[in-house]
Amino acid sequence: MHTDFAEAVEYINNYTDPLPADLLLKLYAYYKIANKNYSSPDSKVPLINAFKANALIQAKNMGREDAMKAYIKLVKTDVKN
Repeated sequence: MHTDFAEAVEYINNYTDPLPADLLLKLYAYYKIANKNYSSPDSKVPLINAFKANALIQAKNMGREDAMKAYIKLVKTDVKN
């Protein structure tokens, strides 16, 4: 699963078309949880920080493996299709 997650992250990092904000926020939250990165959002724009924090709060009960699975699934179903 770690390989699939890394491939999904690489795919998103190289993706150039615009993506909906709600999808990006989910990917952000899943990525942070999957990587055990519990630092606060660090955007210079307070509103963006609020949206990122909200996405993290919504996914807070997810474990690392579940976050990886959710990230992979989101990329496969909402980005690659």
